[in-house]
Amino acid sequence: MGSRLLIVEDQEAIASQLRWALLDEYEVAVAETGKVTLDLAETFHPDLVTLDLGIPPDPRGTEEGLRVLRELVQRDRRIKVVVTTGSQDREAALEAVQLGAYDYQQKPVDLDQLRIVLRRAAYVQHLERENDARVHATEADNSYGRIIGLSGAMRSLFHQIERIAPSNATVLVLGESGTGKELVAQAIHERSMRAPGPFVPINCAAIPRELLEAELFGHEKGAYTGAHVRRRGKIEFADGGTVFLDEIGELDLSLQAKLLRFLQDHKVDRIGGRESLSVEVRVIAATNADLPRLLAEGRFREDLYYRLTVVSLSVPPLRERGEDVVLLANVFLRRFGPERRGPALRGFTPEALAAVNGYGWPGNVRELESKIQHAVLVAAGPFITPTDLGLPGQAAPALSLRGAREAVERQVVVDALTRTSGNISHAARVIGVTRPTFHSLLTKYRIQAHAFRRESAQESD
Repeated sequence: MGSRLLIVEDQEAIASQLRWALLDEYEVAVAETGKVTLDLAETFHPDLVTLDLGIPPDPRGTEEGLRVLRELVQRDRRIKVVVTTGSQDREAALEAVQLGAYDYQQKPVDLDQLRIVLRRAAYVQHLERENDARVHATEADNSYGRIIGLSGAMRSLFHQIERIAPSNATVLVLGESGTGKELVAQAIHERSMRAPGPFVPINCAAIPRELLEAELFGHEKGAYTGAHVRRRGKIEFADGGTVFLDEIGELDLSLQAKLLRFLQDHKVDRIGGRESLSVEVRVIAATNADLPRLLAEGRFREDLYYRLTVVSLSVPPLRERGEDVVLLANVFLRRFGPERRGPALRGFTPEALAAVNGYGWPGNVRELESKIQHAVLVAAGPFITPTDLGLPGQAAPALSLRGAREAVERQVVVDALTRTSGNISHAARVIGVTRPTFHSLLTKYRIQAHAFRRESAQESD
C-alpha cells in the first residue's frame, strides 16, 4: 500500500467519489468535520490530505478549514495538504498556501489533475523524509556526547578528549564565550571512570565574590552572619565525580590560594570549620580570559596556573569550524521547530544559508542557537530568511549549469566520506565509482579525506 491519504469533505457524494477514485493508489480515510480530521490525524497519521476549506460548522466560509490546516501543518511539517475550494474563494486558497498548504484545486475537482498533484506531493514528501533520515544519520555520525561537529578542528578535539578522559588529570578548557566549553567538560566526565558520579558545574563569574568561597567549599553553622545551618559546598557535592569551574579567571587571589591547596591535598576546609574533609574530585576548569596576561598583571597565581594546565584543550570558535555552521543551524531549526505557532518551517532560503555562512559569529554557537530560536518564532513563511535571523542579506551565488553540477558532485563526495568516516575505498563503493576516480574527485575539489577519519576507522591506501 502507498501513502496514507485523508479526504476531508462534508458532502458524502463527493467524498465517496474521491475515495473510490484514489483507493487503488492510497490507503484512504474520510473525515467530514474539523474535529474528526484532527482526531484521525492523531491515529491514522496521513501523509497526504485533501481538505475542503468549507467544512462544517462553516460551510459557507473558510475559517474552520483554515484553522484545521494550521493545526495539521503545525503537527507535522512534512504533511502535504491539497485544499479544495470554490472559484469565489481564490483569496482563501492563496492564504492556505501561505499557511503551508502544498497546492489548491478549485471545485468541481478534476480527478486526473488531482491525481497528478497528489503523486507529485507524495514524491516530494518521500524525498523530504529520505533527506531527514540522511540528515539525522549525519548528525548521529558526527555527534560526540552533546557536541555536534564534522569539521577537522572538532574531530581533533574529540580525539584529544578521548585520550585524556580516562585519566584523573586536572584539565583547563580554553575558548571564546559561547563555544561550548561546558559540553566539553561533560564529555570528558562521561568518558571517565567517574561517569557514574556527579557532574557539578559552577560559574565563578555568576556568583558574588563574597559568596563564592562558601559556594565552593561550604560553611559551618554560625560561620558568618546569615549562616544559620551547616552547608556543603559544590566541591563536596561532586565527591566521586567531577566539578567544573567555569570562568576560573574570575577568582580573586585569596580564593585562588584555597583552590590550589585543594588541588594539592584534595581536602576541603569549610568556612568556620575546624577540620579538613577529604574529597575525591576531578577538577575541570574553563576560561575565555587571557590567563598569561592575568599572570603578567599579578591577577592570577602562577602556581595555580601550572596546576590547572596539566592538560589544556582549546575549543575552536564557530568561524573556524567550516561546514559545522550549517549543520548546527539545521540541528537548532529542528530543535526549536515545535515551539512555532504558525506554518511549519521547511528550512532556510539560499540567501539565509549564505548569510549564515558569511557571518563571523562573535557569540559562537550560543549566538547561532539564539538567532535560530528567534527566527523560528518570527518567520512569516515556510522558509527562514536573513531578515528572520537578524543578519544582513547576502545573495546566494549564481551558478551556471556546470557550477550547479559540480556543487552537487562535491556534496555527494563529502556525504560519502562522512558516512564512511573517511574510508576512501568504502566511499567510492557508496557512490558507485572506482577508487582512482574517487581520488581524482578529491583532488578536483580539494577535499582532504583524513579530515573525516576517526580513530577507529581503518584506511588501506
